[in-house]
Amino acid sequence: MLDDLLERLLSGDGGPAADHVGVGMLLAAAHNQSRDRLNRALNPLGIDVRGFTVLLALPMYGPVSQRDLIGHIGIDKSTMVRLIDELENGGLVSRERVPQDRRAYSIVLTRRGEQTLAEARRTAEQVGEHIFGGFTEADRRHLVDLLRRLTERTTLP
Repeated sequence: MLDDLLERLLSGDGGPAADHVGVGMLLAAAHNQSRDRLNRALNPLGIDVRGFTVLLALPMYGPVSQRDLIGHIGIDKSTMVRLIDELENGGLVSRERVPQDRRAYSIVLTRRGEQTLAEARRTAEQVGEHIFGGFTEADRRHLVDLLRRLTERTTLP
C-alpha cells in the first residue's frame, strides 16, 4: 500500500536516499490529489486545470501567439495545439490573424471564455480554500517560499 510505503520512507528507516524519495512521493501525491480535485470541480465548465491555466494567462498577456503561450505556461507544443483546439471548439477562445503578419495568429479570449474564466476563478477559490483552508496565511507564504526554493534547486541549467 502506497501510504504505508510513504510513511516508512519518511520515517527515516531507509536512510537519506529513501527520505528524499519519500519527500518526492509526498509532493507528487499532494499535486495529484489537488489537481484531481480541481479538475473534477472544473469539469462542469468544460475545462480542466490546463485549460484554466490558458484562460488565466490570456488576460495577463493579452492577445498572444501559441508560441508565446508555450513559453509563458511551459506546456509542450503538441499539448498547446490540442488545448487551444479544445478551447476554441468550446467557444472560449478564438484564433485571430495578427495584422502585422498575416501568417500568424493570436489567441483571444471570447466573451464566453471571459464568463467561463470568472466561474472557474470562483470554483478554484472554493477548491483552494478546501485544500489550503487549514493553513494560516503565514503557513501559505512559507509553503510557497519552500516550493520556490525547491523549484530553483531542481531547475536544470
